[in-house]
Amino acid sequence: MSEKVLMNGNEALSEAAIRAGCTAYFGYPITPQNEIPAYMSRRMLEIGRVFIQAESEIGAIVMVYGASCAGARAMTSSSSPGMSLKQEGLSYAAGADIPMVVANVVRGGPGLGNIAPAQSDYFQSTRGGGHGDYRCIVLAPQSVQESADLTYLAFDLADKYRMPVIIQIDGMIGQMMEGVVLPPERPLNDLPSRDWTAGKMSLRAAPDNSPGGRKEARHITSIHLVPDNLEGITKARFERYETVKANEIRYEDTGCADADLILAAYGTSARVCLGARKLAEKEGIKLGIFRPISLWPFPYKEIAKIAATGKPILSVEMSLGQFVEDLKLSVYEAVVSGASGNSVSKIHLLGHSGGVIPTEEEVFLKAKNILGK
Repeated sequence: MSEKVLMNGNEALSEAAIRAGCTAYFGYPITPQNEIPAYMSRRMLEIGRVFIQAESEIGAIVMVYGASCAGARAMTSSSSPGMSLKQEGLSYAAGADIPMVVANVVRGGPGLGNIAPAQSDYFQSTRGGGHGDYRCIVLAPQSVQESADLTYLAFDLADKYRMPVIIQIDGMIGQMMEGVVLPPERPLNDLPSRDWTAGKMSLRAAPDNSPGGRKEARHITSIHLVPDNLEGITKARFERYETVKANEIRYEDTGCADADLILAAYGTSARVCLGARKLAEKEGIKLGIFRPISLWPFPYKEIAKIAATGKPILSVEMSLGQFVEDLKLSVYEAVVSGASGNSVSKIHLLGHSGGVIPTEEEVFLKAKNILGK
């Protein structure tokens, strides 16, 4: 068994990216993700890979775009205001079917906000964020271990589906230190080929100078001036998204089957809910926890099954009613499918903003109030 090492979430994410075969990293400093570019600036150069501190967040995302086109497993990272600047580049990458990994260590907003942990980038990451019709896979760790594991996974998902993957953690998980078992080192000669084609679209732009490789260059673009052509390409991309939804939904269910009330949360909020659950056990109250790990694709059907039982659901989030919107859509799923019969869950919200983290006691008291205890 591999030995545990003590790392913070940002460092674990960085080392996992390297072990997953990240060969090029481009970043720009912003708190609370600065440990990522700092770590990568040392480690990537130690092992002969590419690290560049870009002139801006915009520069970083387009460098990732170019490096990925040239065959690199490439990534960038930022925190909330920086992610806003990256949205055009993400839209271009999605429109050209380019894989990349982007880490967002979320801080308080809107605007410059502050550097405290938050989850208020939920809409931005799960609804596209940039212009046009597209999606990104969004993975939300709740621990340092998951920060490593999900980052490792993200590179394979990006290549498999030819799309951007966002690792969305908040500043608490990025900064906290825990024991982590790091994933194995992935040999660079064992990485997926970057010479795919999809219809008339080719992914790798640069010639392949290896023996037997393709010598001609290819043109990669997201511009399609004929409306019918653009619609056709976008619809084909959304068919691929249906495959993502069929295969890549991830979640964790803790004691929901026999619970009196369900706490729905992700990331740091889900950790708080674990403490609230223990407080409830002392008073004979059963609280279940439903934790989406993939924020997109979202586990609508899984929550709909819970909603069909009529048990109340409490959204615990470090945002003022963003995550709760997907819970409400899950209830709608239960109703329209007919699974709910005559009962359906009522959705409640405990939300904070500006970097305020809910407490275990606060969550427990809210749950008791909903249950009338």
